[in-house]
Amino acid sequence: MKPVRWLTALATAAAMLPAVAFADTPIKVVLNWKYQGPQAWFFVAQDKGYFKAEGLDVTIDQGEGSAASITKVAAGAYQAGFGDINAVIDLAAKRPADAPVAVYMLYNTPPFTIVVKKDSPIRTAKDLEGKTLGAPANDGALKLFPAFAKAAKVDPSKVSISNMAPNLREQMLMRGQVDGVFGYINTIAFSARLVGLDPEKDLRFINYGDNGLDLYSNAVVFSRAFVKENPKAVTGFLKALNRAINDSLANPEMAMDSVMKREPLLKRDIERDRLAATLKDEMNHPEIAKIGLGDIDTARLTRSIGVVVEANQLARTPTAAEVFDRSFLPARADRASKL
Repeated sequence: MKPVRWLTALATAAAMLPAVAFADTPIKVVLNWKYQGPQAWFFVAQDKGYFKAEGLDVTIDQGEGSAASITKVAAGAYQAGFGDINAVIDLAAKRPADAPVAVYMLYNTPPFTIVVKKDSPIRTAKDLEGKTLGAPANDGALKLFPAFAKAAKVDPSKVSISNMAPNLREQMLMRGQVDGVFGYINTIAFSARLVGLDPEKDLRFINYGDNGLDLYSNAVVFSRAFVKENPKAVTGFLKALNRAINDSLANPEMAMDSVMKREPLLKRDIERDRLAATLKDEMNHPEIAKIGLGDIDTARLTRSIGVVVEANQLARTPTAAEVFDRSFLPARADRASKL
């Protein structure tokens, strides 16, 4: 066969073959908790095809606590998670090779709190001594109690800790089975509303941020192995998520549609209010006017690392660069400056 005819025949045969499709990069994500309003942007990015547009096949699972999400990513069960950066600090101090790395900061104002009944004699942090406090074992505020105790000059040896199932937290508090409970401010406030309580009338909040702990909280994290092997996928994930955040800020009702799609039994008005409160109270630190949502102030994170290391008597102090990597962030102009 002459060369021209041979090439023509080869091209014709190739055209008859099915197109080769390159598989999307799979990413399994574990959230901080059960499906709720403040997770809306993860679902929006999935529903609107933003992850898909970046060549990603993203699966999103419910979580069991902000600290637990970090350990699940570290164990290799998930490539990414939404969890407490203070748990990242703790793990980076103990097992730096295994610790995930945070890449997008969402909760930039400390949400950690201890909640007591409004009629309780506990009015200040010092009043917690001699009392029993309860929390789920993986609760972020519980994990940070040593730091809170040090900052608030509370003797932690004089405080008893009782572990409980997450769904029993508010009930056990109101029944007097514990004197106070650990948690995130809006998690407890809105869970209280779901069981018929009025947080403003029935509860008193002793917030970590009011006692000298200006800590970061929940961030998007990735395993170190995935970051090393798939840097473009991490960049694409954050681009898609950031786009969904902007959409959710512009149209909260659309965002709630994606939340309710995951869990139709949720009370839409409660979850919409929970989302608004999270934006206002946990994601609106003054620093974002300068650095934008998603980034961190390196000096502030370094101070936070020092607080966690000292309070937990960790043998090693990780650097801010070990804990947070801003190199995958979308451009500053694309990230929100005020929520």
